[in-house]
Amino acid sequence: MIIDNIEIEFVKIKLTRPYTIAYKTTSSINNIFIKIILNNGIVGLGSSNVSKYVVGLDTKQSYENAINFKNELIGKNISYFLNNIDIIEKEFNNDPGSKAAYNIALYDAFCKSLNISLGSFLGRIIPELPTSITVGIKDINETIEEINEYYSSGFRYIKIKLGDKINYDIERIIKINEKFGSKIKIRIDANQGWSVDNTIKFFNKIKDVELIEQPISVDDTNKLLDLPEKIKEIIALDESLVNYGNAIKYSQKNYGKIFNIKLMKCGGITSGRKIANIALLNNIDLMWGCNDESIISISAALNTALSFSNTKYLDLDGSLDLAKDLVSGGFNLKNGVMKPLNKPGLGVELI
Repeated sequence: MIIDNIEIEFVKIKLTRPYTIAYKTTSSINNIFIKIILNNGIVGLGSSNVSKYVVGLDTKQSYENAINFKNELIGKNISYFLNNIDIIEKEFNNDPGSKAAYNIALYDAFCKSLNISLGSFLGRIIPELPTSITVGIKDINETIEEINEYYSSGFRYIKIKLGDKINYDIERIIKINEKFGSKIKIRIDANQGWSVDNTIKFFNKIKDVELIEQPISVDDTNKLLDLPEKIKEIIALDESLVNYGNAIKYSQKNYGKIFNIKLMKCGGITSGRKIANIALLNNIDLMWGCNDESIISISAALNTALSFSNTKYLDLDGSLDLAKDLVSGGFNLKNGVMKPLNKPGLGVELI
């Protein structure tokens, strides 16, 4: 089966629920959508949405790079899967957006050509897992109101964005605990907004959280080594952990015992698996996160996550607030628990 054509689309998508984190407010996002079309009519789908703040280029730049490259894959045999993947890996070494979109589309097309699910191809170990759902930086009453909404929808794992003002951050979590108690599990994302001292202060005041994601600046990542061991047990590296080289570095010493892998940071399934394997070898737990993304790339991340025994946390809510998407399917989401569909490829269908 030959790659007959490639279609690439740049789409701006509004969010139904804009949100604020430590350094920005987001109300819409840009996505790349790639269709790899085989000569027998099979279509492999890929998508991406990258953050310039994290990876150094934006989705528009990735789109332009993807357009300029597409003729290099046309005419290739989809059966030469690893060779095609290697072409993408080498071409987009510094562009995780293009690399992720092409990488995911190749996996989807290849698995469809074999009539197997991506989960079967990767070797699913975990049948399903709950995902957290995220609340941005808001005042206490708005935060509690939003958590109530998510709780009523069945979600029990709530990620709270903090990193604005440490004392108010602490007050928010105290009030949330008073309201919900053990009915929910809380995860914290400070988005580089704290110092080491603030991280210790928060931990000493609030001890019943599952994890604390990227509390201090990427520029100060080495300062994570100064945290007490008991705190590092629940530290998840996010913006510091972009690529395989970062994974090697941060696995050599205990910067934190959780790696947050995002396909949009590292460049797709292949790169995500390389990072996950380093974590597995070093007894580091995995959290799989996302940006605001299409069901396409969320499904790719979910299937990749469930193929690793050290996956402990999912934070794959990125498609839930999109005002529109190009596809449906991919996974079932019931009471906050995500389970991939057992269909060929990603299990998604064009709308």
